Amino acid sequence: MASRLDERSRGQQKNTLPPPARALVDAARAELVTANDPYFRGIDKAADLPTGMSVEPVQSTRPSGAHVIYFDHGRGWLRYVFTRRTADPQIVIDECIWH
Repeated sequence: MASRLDERSRGQQKNTLPPPARALVDAARAELVTANDPYFRGIDKAADLPTGMSVEPVQSTRPSGAHVIYFDHGRGWLRYVFTRRTADPQIVIDECIWH
């Protein structure tokens, strides 16, 4: 099952996923929210991620651009952008796929 999320139907789309997939999406989102650096830059960039999760930039030439966090050993992914703001940092997920 694949879901493309937009601003209006993000919650509704997520609810169409099977319960195990929803739990995986929630776990991946939690990793992004609690990470010191949501882009996981550095040598051991994904060392703290649970088994089956990894992160990479969408384009290697734009390391501060959109990134993808893979979950469920690559069966699903979230494409996201991190907006670094002092008062209110924001992670925007614009695509969620699970199959």
